[in-house]
Amino acid sequence: MSNFFQHVVIGLSSGGIYASLALALVLVYRATRVINFAQGEMAMFCTFIAWSLLDRGLPYWGAFFATLAIAFAGGVALERVVIRPLEGGPTLTIVMVTIGLLIGLNGAAFWIWGGEPKSFPSAFSTRTVHVGGVVFSVQDAGTIAVTLGAVVLLWLFFRYTKLGLAMRASAVNPEESRLVGVRVGWMLAFGWGLAAVLGAVSGMLAAPSLFLDPNLMRPVIIYAFAAAVLGGLDSPVGAVVGGLLLGVGLELLTTYVDALAGLQLPVALAIIVAVLLVRPAGLLGRPAVSRV
Repeated sequence: MSNFFQHVVIGLSSGGIYASLALALVLVYRATRVINFAQGEMAMFCTFIAWSLLDRGLPYWGAFFATLAIAFAGGVALERVVIRPLEGGPTLTIVMVTIGLLIGLNGAAFWIWGGEPKSFPSAFSTRTVHVGGVVFSVQDAGTIAVTLGAVVLLWLFFRYTKLGLAMRASAVNPEESRLVGVRVGWMLAFGWGLAAVLGAVSGMLAAPSLFLDPNLMRPVIIYAFAAAVLGGLDSPVGAVVGGLLLGVGLELLTTYVDALAGLQLPVALAIIVAVLLVRPAGLLGRPAVSRV
């Protein structure tokens, strides 16, 4: 039984990374009804910025919070400069633009930092902790704590601040929000900024165990998509629940089912297909309702 709980902790650690990136996808989707295919590359690029700051002598947490500030500014700028001019246009056009951003950011990372994998430090020790027969690392516990802390802060922001309430209103009903004086365009830009921040957190948590290169987030973004679809693309809570469930589920399935050992990515893709076929709205998403 202790071995089972040990794998649950490992799964929660991985699921926390998926959850933060899935939450970023959901924030953009709720605001624009479009999947941001560049979210993973934005996270990767921000992680390289953090690595550069660390390489220049900044302490870890100084580089961490500086990167979050840069990520927020970059997310807002992308929405204002690239996405905003396409507002009201065909959805496919915006999707193609996000794919173009994916390619552009990946190429820029290769050009600036090269393709050689780099070691990225962790804020937490790899020292193991024994609790009731369960052995896990401080890094796993720290990853879970940072992810849950970010989610709680985001919930408090949306629940108790005027800016957060305005962003929620803009995502749910932009036309009525404009009538009461909410600057909907800027609320959408702030949503992109927050999504970039969550992506940066995900990248900096993933890099210590995956090594940092321009393709760092390619597998992670697929797991994040699966988590967002599982929880519901219009549900922030669903994204978190989906990420944690996916992390634990993949860890247990690939550990205890011999035929699935090493097949985490195909299983995640199968989950995406299965959820879209059985319950397209996800576990906590709201099914689309239309009047005939």
